[in-house]
Amino acid sequence: MEKLIYAADDEQDILDVMQEFLQNAGFAVQTFPTGDALYAAFRKKPCDLVVLDIMMPGTDGLTVCRQLREISNVPIIILTAKESEADHMRGFLLGGDDYLIKPFSASLLVVRIKALLRRMEMMQPAAAVRCFGDLTYSEANHTVTCGGDPVALSMTEFALLGCLMEHTGIAVSRDTLLNRVWGIENEDIETRVTDETVRRLRQKLRAAGSTVKITAVWGYGYKLEEKHA
Repeated sequence: MEKLIYAADDEQDILDVMQEFLQNAGFAVQTFPTGDALYAAFRKKPCDLVVLDIMMPGTDGLTVCRQLREISNVPIIILTAKESEADHMRGFLLGGDDYLIKPFSASLLVVRIKALLRRMEMMQPAAAVRCFGDLTYSEANHTVTCGGDPVALSMTEFALLGCLMEHTGIAVSRDTLLNRVWGIENEDIETRVTDETVRRLRQKLRAAGSTVKITAVWGYGYKLEEKHA
């Protein structure tokens, strides 16, 4: 079955290019001139992936990202015409999974979309439940609980935590995380994407009161450890 992608941008030329490239790549595509229109369509019929521009008439893309994340774990790619790092970081904090700076290569957008969707397909329904500290991770149910209480994670945060849960107490390199979580090589995506996703995941674990922490291994990567009383 074709994967359905929703894309919102106030520039019709960009929407036309995205639609052409994505349809040629085998996706079903529906485009919207505003984030509000996309969100309304998603409430009626959820899609498999969302592409959101930041600056649009009506509700801005980052707010729409937050609204979508409140009701779904759908993969979200943020588009921004600004070089401001704050825009990228806000996108991740609000639940975005990836970002592209405009003008961007439509071919690269296709690669990023395929990588995000591939991560979903790699989730095996018979995957074992993993436990560490007060965290329980179920790939089959796509859930994480802390002391029995659910922890809401985006797809990227869930995949990253799963990779760390496979190697509890052992450092996992940034290159491994980039390849396992994003599904593409490190030259195609900046390492700060990994670092920011870890930062966001740390915030959620702290908010949940977890005894598990993510420790940075300088110049290498990250590992899961239990906090000592």
